[in-house]
Amino acid sequence: MSYDRVRAVDDEVAEALTGERERQNDTLAMIASENHVSEAVLEAQGSELTNKYAEGYPGERYYGGCEYADEVETLAIERATELWGAEHVNVQPHSGSSANMGVYFSVLEPGDKILSLDLTHGGHLSHGHDVNFAGKLYDVTHYEIDPETGRLDYEALARKAEKTQPDIIVSGFSAYPRQVDWEAIQEAADAVGAYHMADIAHITGLVAAGEHPSPVGIADFVTGSTHKTIRAGRGGIIMCDEEYADAVDTAVFPGAQGGPLMHNIAGKAVGFGEALEPEFKEYAAQVVTNADVLGETLQEHGFSLVSGGTDTHLVLATSATPTRTSRGATPRRP
Repeated sequence: MSYDRVRAVDDEVAEALTGERERQNDTLAMIASENHVSEAVLEAQGSELTNKYAEGYPGERYYGGCEYADEVETLAIERATELWGAEHVNVQPHSGSSANMGVYFSVLEPGDKILSLDLTHGGHLSHGHDVNFAGKLYDVTHYEIDPETGRLDYEALARKAEKTQPDIIVSGFSAYPRQVDWEAIQEAADAVGAYHMADIAHITGLVAAGEHPSPVGIADFVTGSTHKTIRAGRGGIIMCDEEYADAVDTAVFPGAQGGPLMHNIAGKAVGFGEALEPEFKEYAAQVVTNADVLGETLQEHGFSLVSGGTDTHLVLATSATPTRTSRGATPRRP
C-alpha cells in the first residue's frame, strides 16, 4: 500500500502511515493485545461506511439511507452468533471497555458492587480500577491470583464473594495465561445471587476456534474485543442470553454511545467470516502451540513464568536468571 491519495494532500501523515506499515512488517512485537488483520479487513474498515451515521439498530435507525449499513451489521451479528453460539449479540461497542460499560449499565446502578481480579494480578482497568469509570461509579473489591501457583484460586474467589456479596462478578483477564473454569466462577456467582460477566477480550479467537473453553451459555454476559486473537475489525462485542437483550442494546445505544462505527463493524463482519473458515482453527491452534514453545524456551534460558507456562496465546514472564545462550549472549531481563 503506497498511500498515494493521502500523500497527495498530506505528505506528513502518508510518511507516518508508511513508517507504521514497515514497522509492523519488519518488527517482531509480541504484544498479546495486538494482531494483524487481513487486507480484506483493512479494506472494509477503510470503506465508504466511514461516512455513514446509523444510530439505532438494523431496521430501527434514526437516519435514512441505512439499508447497506443494516446488511453489514446483520451479517456481523449472524456470523458472531455462529462463531460463539450466543443467543443475542451486540456488535456496536467501540472497544472491549465500551462493551463492559454496556453490561454494567444494563444491570447495575451507581454504587453497586463489583468483584473482579485485581489489576496487578492480571485484571483490567474497566473491571473496576479506581482511575477508570468502573472504579468511580461502582463499589469494587478484588480477588487475587494464588501467589504460590500463579493460578486462580476458585475456592478463595467464592469465599470473597460470600464475604462481599457483589452484584456482579467479573471474570476473564488481561494477563492470565491459563484456561479459566467458567463454571466454577458461575457457581460462586449463583451462591450469592450475583450476575457473572466473562470478559474474553484476549481469547475471543481461541474460544471461537475451540482452543479455550467458552463461557457462552454459562456466564450471564460475555464481552470481548474483536481485534485481538479473533483478528477482525477493531472494536468490542457483547453476548448474552435473550432475556438481557433489550437491556444490553439500550445500554449501548443510547445509553453509552451515539452512532456506531459502521466501517469497523464492516471489518468485524469480514473478520468473523474469515474465522468461520476451517483455516482459522488451524491458525488458532498454531498460536497456542507457538506460545507454549516460546514459554518453554524462555524457561530454558532462565526466565521465570507466572504459573509455570501457558495454555493460551499469552506468556507472562516475571524475571530471568542470566544464563549463557547457545550463541553466547546473555538474555535481557523483561
